[in-house]
Amino acid sequence: MKRILITGASGFIGSFFVEKALEQGYEVYAAVRETSDLSYLQDSRIIFFKANLSEKESIKEHIEKIGRFDYIIHNAGLTKTCKKEMFDFVNYQITKNIIEALYETNKIPDKFILMSSLAAYGPGNPKTLEPIKISDEQKPVSLYGKSKLKVEKYLKSLNNFPYLIFRPTGVYGPREKDYYIMYKTIKNGLETYIGTKEQHITFIYVKDLVNIIFEAIKSNTINKSYFVTDLKSYTAKEFNEIIKKELNKKTISIVIPSIIVKTIAYIGEKTSCFFKNSIPTLNTEKFKEISEKNWLCDSSNLVQDFNFAPEYDLKKGVKEAISWYKKKKLL
Repeated sequence: MKRILITGASGFIGSFFVEKALEQGYEVYAAVRETSDLSYLQDSRIIFFKANLSEKESIKEHIEKIGRFDYIIHNAGLTKTCKKEMFDFVNYQITKNIIEALYETNKIPDKFILMSSLAAYGPGNPKTLEPIKISDEQKPVSLYGKSKLKVEKYLKSLNNFPYLIFRPTGVYGPREKDYYIMYKTIKNGLETYIGTKEQHITFIYVKDLVNIIFEAIKSNTINKSYFVTDLKSYTAKEFNEIIKKELNKKTISIVIPSIIVKTIAYIGEKTSCFFKNSIPTLNTEKFKEISEKNWLCDSSNLVQDFNFAPEYDLKKGVKEAISWYKKKKLL
Protein backbone atom coordinates (compact mmCIF):
# COMPACT_ATOMS: atom_id res chain seq x y z
CA MET A 1 0.00 0.00 0.00
CA LYS A 2 1.42 3.36 -1.04
CA ARG A 3 1.81 5.91 1.74
CA ILE A 4 0.79 9.55 1.31
CA LEU A 5 1.13 12.61 3.55
CA ILE A 6 -1.32 15.48 3.09
CA THR A 7 -0.63 18.77 4.85
CA GLY A 8 -3.42 21.26 5.46
CA ALA A 9 -5.63 18.19 5.64
CA SER A 10 -8.39 19.64 7.80
CA GLY A 11 -9.18 22.54 5.46
CA PHE A 12 -11.55 22.89 2.53
CA ILE A 13 -9.31 21.47 -0.19
CA GLY A 14 -7.23 19.26 2.09
CA SER A 15 -10.22 17.30 3.36
CA PHE A 16 -11.15 16.44 -0.23
CA PHE A 17 -7.57 15.27 -0.85
CA VAL A 18 -7.85 12.96 2.15
CA GLU A 19 -11.15 11.50 0.94
CA LYS A 20 -9.74 10.86 -2.54
CA ALA A 21 -6.58 9.24 -1.17
CA LEU A 22 -8.66 6.88 0.99
CA GLU A 23 -10.90 6.10 -1.96
CA GLN A 24 -7.85 5.16 -4.04
CA GLY A 25 -6.43 2.85 -1.38
CA TYR A 26 -3.52 4.88 -0.02
CA GLU A 27 -2.29 4.71 3.56
CA VAL A 28 -3.24 8.26 4.45
CA TYR A 29 -1.41 10.51 6.90
CA ALA A 30 -3.14 13.83 7.58
CA ALA A 31 -0.98 16.63 8.93
CA VAL A 32 -3.04 18.70 11.34
CA ARG A 33 -2.44 21.15 14.18
CA GLU A 34 -3.63 20.68 17.74
CA THR A 35 -6.24 23.37 17.11
CA SER A 36 -7.46 21.98 13.76
CA ASP A 37 -11.17 21.37 13.26
CA LEU A 38 -11.41 17.67 12.38
CA SER A 39 -15.07 17.72 11.34
CA TYR A 40 -14.25 16.45 7.83
CA LEU A 41 -11.59 13.96 8.97
CA GLN A 42 -13.72 11.39 10.76
CA ASP A 43 -12.73 8.27 8.80
CA SER A 44 -11.06 5.77 11.13
CA ARG A 45 -8.47 4.89 8.47
CA ILE A 46 -6.87 8.34 8.70
CA ILE A 47 -3.54 8.43 10.56
CA PHE A 48 -2.80 11.85 12.02
CA PHE A 49 0.64 13.36 11.54
CA LYS A 50 0.98 15.82 14.42
CA ALA A 51 4.51 17.11 13.94
CA ASN A 52 4.99 20.82 14.54
CA LEU A 53 5.71 21.95 10.98
CA SER A 54 7.28 25.17 12.21
CA GLU A 55 10.06 23.10 13.80
CA LYS A 56 12.26 21.03 11.50
CA GLU A 57 13.41 18.72 14.31
CA SER A 58 9.80 17.83 15.11
CA ILE A 59 9.19 16.91 11.47
CA LYS A 60 12.37 14.81 11.37
CA GLU A 61 11.41 12.99 14.56
CA HIS A 62 8.00 12.03 13.19
CA ILE A 63 9.42 10.96 9.81
CA GLU A 64 12.02 8.77 11.49
CA LYS A 65 9.27 7.02 13.48
CA ILE A 66 6.86 6.58 10.58
CA GLY A 67 9.23 6.01 7.67
CA ARG A 68 9.26 7.27 4.12
CA PHE A 69 6.19 8.64 2.35
CA ASP A 70 5.74 7.65 -1.29
CA TYR A 71 3.96 10.91 -2.01
CA ILE A 72 3.45 14.25 -0.27
CA ILE A 73 0.75 16.78 -1.12
CA HIS A 74 1.82 19.99 0.56
CA ASN A 75 -1.46 21.83 0.76
CA ALA A 76 -0.94 23.75 4.02
CA GLY A 77 -0.71 27.50 3.61
CA LEU A 78 -1.74 30.88 4.93
CA THR A 79 -4.02 33.09 2.84
CA LYS A 80 -4.82 35.85 5.34
CA THR A 81 -3.31 37.12 8.59
CA CYS A 82 -3.06 40.19 10.80
CA LYS A 83 0.70 39.62 11.04
CA LYS A 84 2.05 40.19 7.52
CA GLU A 85 5.39 38.49 8.25
CA MET A 86 3.50 35.22 8.75
CA PHE A 87 2.89 34.86 5.00
CA ASP A 88 6.58 34.17 4.46
CA PHE A 89 6.92 32.03 7.54
CA VAL A 90 3.99 29.71 6.88
CA ASN A 91 4.11 29.53 3.09
CA TYR A 92 7.88 29.55 2.61
CA GLN A 93 9.72 28.62 5.80
CA ILE A 94 7.46 25.71 6.74
CA THR A 95 7.80 24.26 3.24
CA LYS A 96 11.57 24.62 3.56
CA ASN A 97 11.44 22.88 6.95
CA ILE A 98 9.60 19.91 5.48
CA ILE A 99 11.95 19.53 2.53
CA GLU A 100 15.09 19.89 4.64
CA ALA A 101 13.69 17.27 7.02
CA LEU A 102 13.17 14.92 4.06
CA TYR A 103 16.75 15.42 2.91
CA GLU A 104 18.25 15.08 6.37
CA THR A 105 16.37 11.84 7.10
CA ASN A 106 17.09 10.52 3.59
CA LYS A 107 13.34 10.07 3.02
CA ILE A 108 12.75 11.87 -0.28
CA PRO A 109 9.32 10.90 -1.68
CA ASP A 110 8.65 9.74 -5.23
CA LYS A 111 6.76 12.98 -5.77
CA PHE A 112 6.23 16.20 -3.81
CA ILE A 113 3.16 18.15 -4.88
CA LEU A 114 3.17 21.85 -4.02
CA MET A 115 -0.24 23.47 -4.00
CA SER A 116 0.63 27.01 -5.02
CA SER A 117 -1.72 29.62 -6.47
CA LEU A 118 -2.35 31.78 -9.52
CA ALA A 119 -1.56 34.62 -7.09
CA ALA A 120 2.10 33.57 -7.37
CA TYR A 121 2.02 34.90 -10.95
CA GLY A 122 -0.11 37.94 -10.42
CA PRO A 123 -2.80 39.22 -12.82
CA GLY A 124 -2.68 39.35 -16.59
CA ASN A 125 -2.72 42.45 -18.78
CA PRO A 126 -5.98 44.35 -18.08
CA LYS A 127 -6.06 45.91 -21.56
CA THR A 128 -5.29 43.01 -23.88
CA LEU A 129 -6.95 40.42 -21.58
CA GLU A 130 -4.38 37.90 -22.76
CA PRO A 131 -4.39 34.78 -20.56
CA ILE A 132 -1.36 34.41 -18.29
CA LYS A 133 1.12 31.86 -19.64
CA ILE A 134 3.70 29.73 -17.85
CA SER A 135 6.39 31.57 -19.82
CA ASP A 136 5.28 34.99 -18.50
CA GLU A 137 7.26 36.80 -15.83
CA GLN A 138 5.82 36.28 -12.36
CA LYS A 139 4.64 39.57 -10.83
CA PRO A 140 2.48 38.82 -7.77
CA VAL A 141 0.61 41.81 -6.31
CA SER A 142 -0.10 40.46 -2.81
CA LEU A 143 2.13 39.28 0.03
CA TYR A 144 0.42 35.91 -0.21
CA GLY A 145 1.33 35.66 -3.89
CA LYS A 146 4.90 36.80 -3.21
CA SER A 147 5.35 34.16 -0.52
CA LYS A 148 4.09 31.48 -2.90
CA LEU A 149 6.51 32.68 -5.58
CA LYS A 150 9.34 32.48 -3.05
CA VAL A 151 8.61 28.85 -2.24
CA GLU A 152 8.24 28.00 -5.95
CA LYS A 153 11.72 29.43 -6.60
CA TYR A 154 13.11 27.44 -3.69
CA LEU A 155 11.68 24.19 -5.07
CA LYS A 156 13.09 24.88 -8.52
CA SER A 157 16.54 25.53 -7.02
CA LEU A 158 16.81 22.01 -5.58
CA ASN A 159 18.82 19.27 -7.24
CA ASN A 160 17.14 15.96 -8.02
CA PHE A 161 14.01 16.72 -6.01
CA PRO A 162 10.85 15.31 -7.69
CA TYR A 163 8.31 18.13 -7.42
CA LEU A 164 5.23 19.29 -9.27
CA ILE A 165 3.74 22.76 -8.78
CA PHE A 166 0.03 23.38 -9.26
CA ARG A 167 -1.46 26.87 -9.26
CA PRO A 168 -5.25 26.65 -8.95
CA THR A 169 -7.41 29.61 -9.84
CA GLY A 170 -10.60 30.26 -7.83
CA VAL A 171 -11.36 26.97 -6.08
CA TYR A 172 -14.98 26.54 -5.04
CA GLY A 173 -17.31 23.81 -3.85
CA PRO A 174 -18.80 22.38 -0.65
CA ARG A 175 -17.08 23.41 2.63
CA GLU A 176 -15.55 26.54 1.06
CA LYS A 177 -16.00 29.80 2.99
CA ASP A 178 -15.13 32.81 0.80
CA TYR A 179 -17.41 32.25 -2.20
CA TYR A 180 -20.04 31.15 0.29
CA ILE A 181 -20.19 34.78 1.46
CA MET A 182 -21.10 35.74 -2.12
CA TYR A 183 -23.87 33.14 -2.21
CA LYS A 184 -25.31 34.53 1.02
CA THR A 185 -25.08 38.12 -0.21
CA ILE A 186 -26.97 37.26 -3.39
CA LYS A 187 -29.56 35.27 -1.45
CA ASN A 188 -30.13 38.45 0.55
CA GLY A 189 -30.81 40.34 -2.67
CA LEU A 190 -27.55 42.19 -3.20
CA GLU A 191 -25.09 41.76 -6.08
CA THR A 192 -21.82 43.67 -5.72
CA TYR A 193 -18.86 44.39 -7.98
CA ILE A 194 -15.52 46.11 -7.46
CA GLY A 195 -14.98 48.77 -10.08
CA THR A 196 -16.50 46.83 -12.98
CA LYS A 197 -18.79 43.93 -13.86
CA GLU A 198 -16.31 42.90 -16.54
CA GLN A 199 -13.63 41.40 -14.33
CA HIS A 200 -12.31 38.33 -16.19
CA ILE A 201 -11.86 35.31 -13.98
CA THR A 202 -11.28 31.55 -13.98
CA PHE A 203 -12.40 28.76 -11.67
CA ILE A 204 -11.81 25.12 -10.78
CA TYR A 205 -14.29 22.96 -8.91
CA VAL A 206 -12.68 21.27 -5.92
CA LYS A 207 -13.39 17.72 -7.13
CA ASP A 208 -11.77 18.41 -10.52
CA LEU A 209 -8.75 19.89 -8.75
CA VAL A 210 -8.39 16.81 -6.57
CA ASN A 211 -8.78 14.48 -9.57
CA ILE A 212 -6.01 16.14 -11.58
CA ILE A 213 -3.62 16.06 -8.60
CA PHE A 214 -4.07 12.31 -8.22
CA GLU A 215 -3.66 11.79 -11.95
CA ALA A 216 -0.40 13.72 -11.71
CA ILE A 217 0.76 11.60 -8.78
CA LYS A 218 0.33 8.42 -10.82
CA SER A 219 2.11 9.89 -13.85
CA ASN A 220 5.82 9.87 -14.65
CA THR A 221 5.89 13.66 -14.92
CA ILE A 222 8.09 15.64 -12.51
CA ASN A 223 9.65 19.10 -12.19
CA LYS A 224 6.94 21.01 -14.04
CA SER A 225 4.29 23.57 -13.10
CA TYR A 226 0.70 24.14 -14.13
CA PHE A 227 -2.22 26.53 -13.86
CA VAL A 228 -5.40 24.66 -12.94
CA THR A 229 -8.72 25.87 -14.36
CA ASP A 230 -11.85 24.28 -15.82
CA LEU A 231 -10.46 25.39 -19.22
CA LYS A 232 -13.09 28.11 -19.55
CA SER A 233 -13.18 31.86 -18.85
CA TYR A 234 -15.89 33.89 -17.18
CA THR A 235 -16.72 37.42 -16.08
CA ALA A 236 -17.78 38.43 -12.60
CA LYS A 237 -21.22 39.23 -14.03
CA GLU A 238 -21.55 35.74 -15.51
CA PHE A 239 -20.59 34.21 -12.17
CA ASN A 240 -23.23 36.21 -10.32
CA GLU A 241 -25.86 35.39 -12.94
CA ILE A 242 -25.22 31.67 -12.44
CA ILE A 243 -25.58 32.05 -8.67
CA LYS A 244 -28.77 34.13 -9.01
CA LYS A 245 -30.34 31.56 -11.31
CA GLU A 246 -29.47 28.69 -8.99
CA LEU A 247 -30.86 30.54 -5.97
CA ASN A 248 -33.82 31.85 -7.99
CA LYS A 249 -33.14 35.37 -6.71
CA LYS A 250 -33.50 38.87 -8.11
CA THR A 251 -30.95 41.34 -6.83
CA ILE A 252 -30.00 44.99 -6.61
CA SER A 253 -26.75 45.34 -8.57
CA ILE A 254 -24.11 47.75 -7.25
CA VAL A 255 -20.71 48.58 -8.77
CA ILE A 256 -18.60 49.92 -5.90
CA PRO A 257 -15.64 52.17 -6.83
CA SER A 258 -12.32 50.48 -6.05
CA ILE A 259 -11.18 53.29 -3.75
CA ILE A 260 -14.24 52.78 -1.54
CA VAL A 261 -13.67 49.02 -1.33
CA LYS A 262 -10.00 49.63 -0.52
CA THR A 263 -11.00 51.97 2.31
CA ILE A 264 -13.54 49.48 3.66
CA ALA A 265 -10.92 46.73 3.53
CA TYR A 266 -8.40 48.87 5.42
CA ILE A 267 -10.80 49.95 8.15
CA GLY A 268 -12.29 46.47 8.54
CA GLU A 269 -8.85 44.87 8.79
CA LYS A 270 -7.51 47.35 11.34
CA THR A 271 -10.65 47.12 13.47
CA SER A 272 -10.92 43.33 13.37
CA CYS A 273 -7.22 42.76 14.02
CA PHE A 274 -7.18 45.23 16.93
CA PHE A 275 -10.33 44.06 18.71
CA LYS A 276 -10.62 40.39 17.69
CA ASN A 277 -7.10 39.49 16.54
CA SER A 278 -8.70 37.99 13.43
CA ILE A 279 -8.60 39.02 9.80
CA PRO A 280 -11.78 39.57 7.74
CA THR A 281 -12.27 37.97 4.32
CA LEU A 282 -12.09 41.41 2.73
CA ASN A 283 -8.69 42.74 3.78
CA THR A 284 -5.98 44.94 2.24
CA GLU A 285 -3.99 42.05 0.77
CA LYS A 286 -7.07 40.36 -0.68
CA PHE A 287 -8.15 43.68 -2.18
CA LYS A 288 -4.92 43.80 -4.21
CA GLU A 289 -6.02 40.58 -5.93
CA ILE A 290 -9.79 40.97 -6.29
CA SER A 291 -9.50 44.51 -7.69
CA GLU A 292 -7.49 43.28 -10.70
CA LYS A 293 -9.36 42.90 -13.97
CA ASN A 294 -7.65 39.93 -15.66
CA TRP A 295 -7.20 36.54 -13.96
CA LEU A 296 -7.38 34.46 -17.12
CA CYS A 297 -4.66 31.84 -17.58
CA ASP A 298 -3.56 29.13 -19.98
CA SER A 299 -4.01 25.57 -18.67
CA SER A 300 -3.28 23.83 -21.97
CA ASN A 301 -0.27 21.94 -20.62
CA LEU A 302 -2.60 20.15 -18.18
CA VAL A 303 -4.42 18.74 -21.19
CA GLN A 304 -1.18 17.89 -22.98
CA ASP A 305 0.49 16.15 -20.04
CA PHE A 306 -2.46 14.51 -18.28
CA ASN A 307 -5.29 14.56 -20.82
CA PHE A 308 -7.20 16.73 -18.36
CA ALA A 309 -10.94 16.91 -19.02
CA PRO A 310 -12.79 18.61 -16.14
CA GLU A 311 -16.16 17.18 -15.17
CA TYR A 312 -17.50 20.50 -13.90
CA ASP A 313 -18.04 23.86 -15.57
CA LEU A 314 -19.16 26.79 -13.41
CA LYS A 315 -22.90 26.10 -13.82
CA LYS A 316 -22.62 22.47 -12.75
CA GLY A 317 -20.19 23.25 -9.93
CA VAL A 318 -22.22 26.10 -8.46
CA LYS A 319 -25.36 23.96 -8.62
CA GLU A 320 -23.71 21.16 -6.64
CA ALA A 321 -22.07 23.54 -4.16
CA ILE A 322 -25.26 25.46 -3.42
CA SER A 323 -27.15 22.20 -3.02
CA TRP A 324 -24.64 21.18 -0.33
CA TYR A 325 -24.99 24.50 1.53
CA LYS A 326 -28.77 24.15 1.43
CA LYS A 327 -28.62 20.61 2.83
CA LYS A 328 -26.45 21.91 5.65
CA LYS A 329 -29.03 24.69 6.21
CA LEU A 330 -26.37 27.32 5.48
CA LEU A 331 -28.38 28.89 2.64
